Amino acid sequence: MVDLDQSLQRRYTQIREVSAMAPESAAFALSVGRADKALEWLEQGRCLVWSQLNHLRTPLDDLRVRDASLAQRIADVSKQLEQGVAASPRASAQGTSLPDRILVEDGKRERLKLAKEWEDLLRTVRDIPGFKAFLKPSPCSDILSNLPEGGTVIVINIDGVRADALALMAGLDEPLHIPLPNLTLEKAFMYRSRLTAQLQLQGMRERELETLDRSMRPVPNRNRKRSRLDEESVRGVLYDLWVEVVKPILDMLALPKRDSSSKGMLPRIWWCPTGPLSLLPIHAAGIYDEQGSHCVMDYAVSSYTPTVTSLTDRVKNHRRINQGVVGLFLTSQPKVPGAAEIPGTSREVEAAYSRARQNRARALKLVGDDVTVEECLDHLEVYSNVHLACHASQNVAEPLESRFLFHDGSMTLGMIIQRNLKNADLAFLSACQTSTGDEQLSNESVHLAAGMLAAGYRRVVATMWSIGDQHATDVSSDFYEYLWRRADVDDRFDGSWSAYALHEAIQKLRNRLDNSENSLLAWVPFVHFGY
Repeated sequence: MVDLDQSLQRRYTQIREVSAMAPESAAFALSVGRADKALEWLEQGRCLVWSQLNHLRTPLDDLRVRDASLAQRIADVSKQLEQGVAASPRASAQGTSLPDRILVEDGKRERLKLAKEWEDLLRTVRDIPGFKAFLKPSPCSDILSNLPEGGTVIVINIDGVRADALALMAGLDEPLHIPLPNLTLEKAFMYRSRLTAQLQLQGMRERELETLDRSMRPVPNRNRKRSRLDEESVRGVLYDLWVEVVKPILDMLALPKRDSSSKGMLPRIWWCPTGPLSLLPIHAAGIYDEQGSHCVMDYAVSSYTPTVTSLTDRVKNHRRINQGVVGLFLTSQPKVPGAAEIPGTSREVEAAYSRARQNRARALKLVGDDVTVEECLDHLEVYSNVHLACHASQNVAEPLESRFLFHDGSMTLGMIIQRNLKNADLAFLSACQTSTGDEQLSNESVHLAAGMLAAGYRRVVATMWSIGDQHATDVSSDFYEYLWRRADVDDRFDGSWSAYALHEAIQKLRNRLDNSENSLLAWVPFVHFGY
């Protein structure tokens, strides 16, 4: 249905038509007690384009031992298909010049030829003893056997009939099914609409120059009935997510609440929501008022993952980064044509760069017109970590055209993916709306954060909506300060603690704010994706 011989645009068009199939199938499986099938079907029916790209990059070490020439041909064909995905022509055969139409038709024929050869190669490999399951969907048992230690993966499924969570933990041989009886699809869409309305009301579309105001309207007393105004606020959305989604999950997991006096590391939770829930800040669900707060951050360090497989693949295929490229590349673009100036980006990267140099780490900082788009792409190949402080733009119609804005043009997601960054580790996207997503493709994670994971990065810091210029600088500084405290003895930069680093940085930001509506808008958008 969504084959490699089709253009990227055609694939997404078809996905929109069948987007409800996976959640509905999973809901049916759960209704008959088959949590294992629910997990398998959700993994097979979501993030289809990213999964295809991941298949094209599968490690071939075992196959090379058995048949080196076959492995090489698969590598060659997959590379051509991958380049075709990243550079999929946008022009249609209608309304363009004759040369353009010829190029489009040639591209279609070439994709069809390569896709057919790809399928033939897969059949050949699967005929080899020991390779029967090569690039086939993973069964539940395989998924569970490659889960990360030290935390829980929470898959949340919702359709028109029911809502459920699946808790996946290393050491368990089946998913833990957690019904969510108070949540409905209608409510999830309503919460998304309320959040969108508040963001539009506040004009949260670009990285703001000013620090967000701490005052708004009086905060409601916890003991009185919530008014309609309370319910439609961001605080109201977070409250409802807490009561109907997160609290039942935490109760079933029996996670204890922690405070500043608690010893030991917080456990991690990787959230993997479906449908409209993937567009909501589950990581910030909680109760917030003038007396304090009770929220997810009291129990765990949150990350997101587009699919469970995208996480387990990183566990299963863990590889050491080439020590020659370990380092941090930072760039800021404070002035770009057609966008508001964001001077804080330069202060942000200067602070992070100075801290890296204090630790004698390999780092490079380039600001504004000191770096072109092409040069930035080159630096991504020789630095395992990147910090991009700039404007960003999401293209819902053509996700690989989503971009970071530079003084000399745009660095698109497609350009980054074409580089096939084998040593990529951490990407800090200090730009607006880099994990926003699209309602019509909510099960496809068509945002920059997921795209950077697909490009090869193991972990990504991103934002769900606009961020304050000063807050972004503060979060960045506290984030890197934590990582340097955790650095190895040789002071090499290591992003493996990035989820904890962001958690601490956000806690510090929260301590400087109150629980007003504007304060929530300031810290909630920061999110962590990946391992």
